[in-house]
Amino acid sequence: MPRNIAVPVIASLILFAAAPLRAETPLQSSALVSSSVEAALPLADKIIVRKAERKLFLMSNGAALRTFKIALGLRPEGHKQFEGDFRTPEGSYRLTRRNPNSEYFLSIQVDYPNEQDVKRARKQGLRPGGAIMIHGQPNTPKKSRDYYANVDWTEGCIAVSNSDMVEIWLMTPPDTPIEILP
Repeated sequence: MPRNIAVPVIASLILFAAAPLRAETPLQSSALVSSSVEAALPLADKIIVRKAERKLFLMSNGAALRTFKIALGLRPEGHKQFEGDFRTPEGSYRLTRRNPNSEYFLSIQVDYPNEQDVKRARKQGLRPGGAIMIHGQPNTPKKSRDYYANVDWTEGCIAVSNSDMVEIWLMTPPDTPIEILP
């Protein structure tokens, strides 16, 4: 199965694997299946990332719905200052654009840089960088599976396993706030 498989197909597979058998026609529409998966999963109203713990929490009304192990930028300590510093930003942002066809298994963009980030970088005569995402593993891995699971390896993004990325994708509505803590 290709690694960049369309999300509705993934959602259908999750539902099929998890759902009890029912007496329905075998040719259900993918819209029905996708809406059933979305209805079965609670939606997060916030994401909290704790960099020091290497954890991402999907939150709803102050309670954690799910917790995921994460990998960060190659230099994880401290707030992202400029393009190419290999740091993951810290602060309050929002989830914006979704890309089911990225270089990584699914990706959701974090709206870094904000106005403060741009000002800080420009004061130093630098560009703030961008394209900070929550994403799965590379579609074309260059390292072992163990490496991606146990090392901070991104250029500043927040990486999770592919199966975790499916849950994050399905459980976060557009414009979900994300708080990235040291």
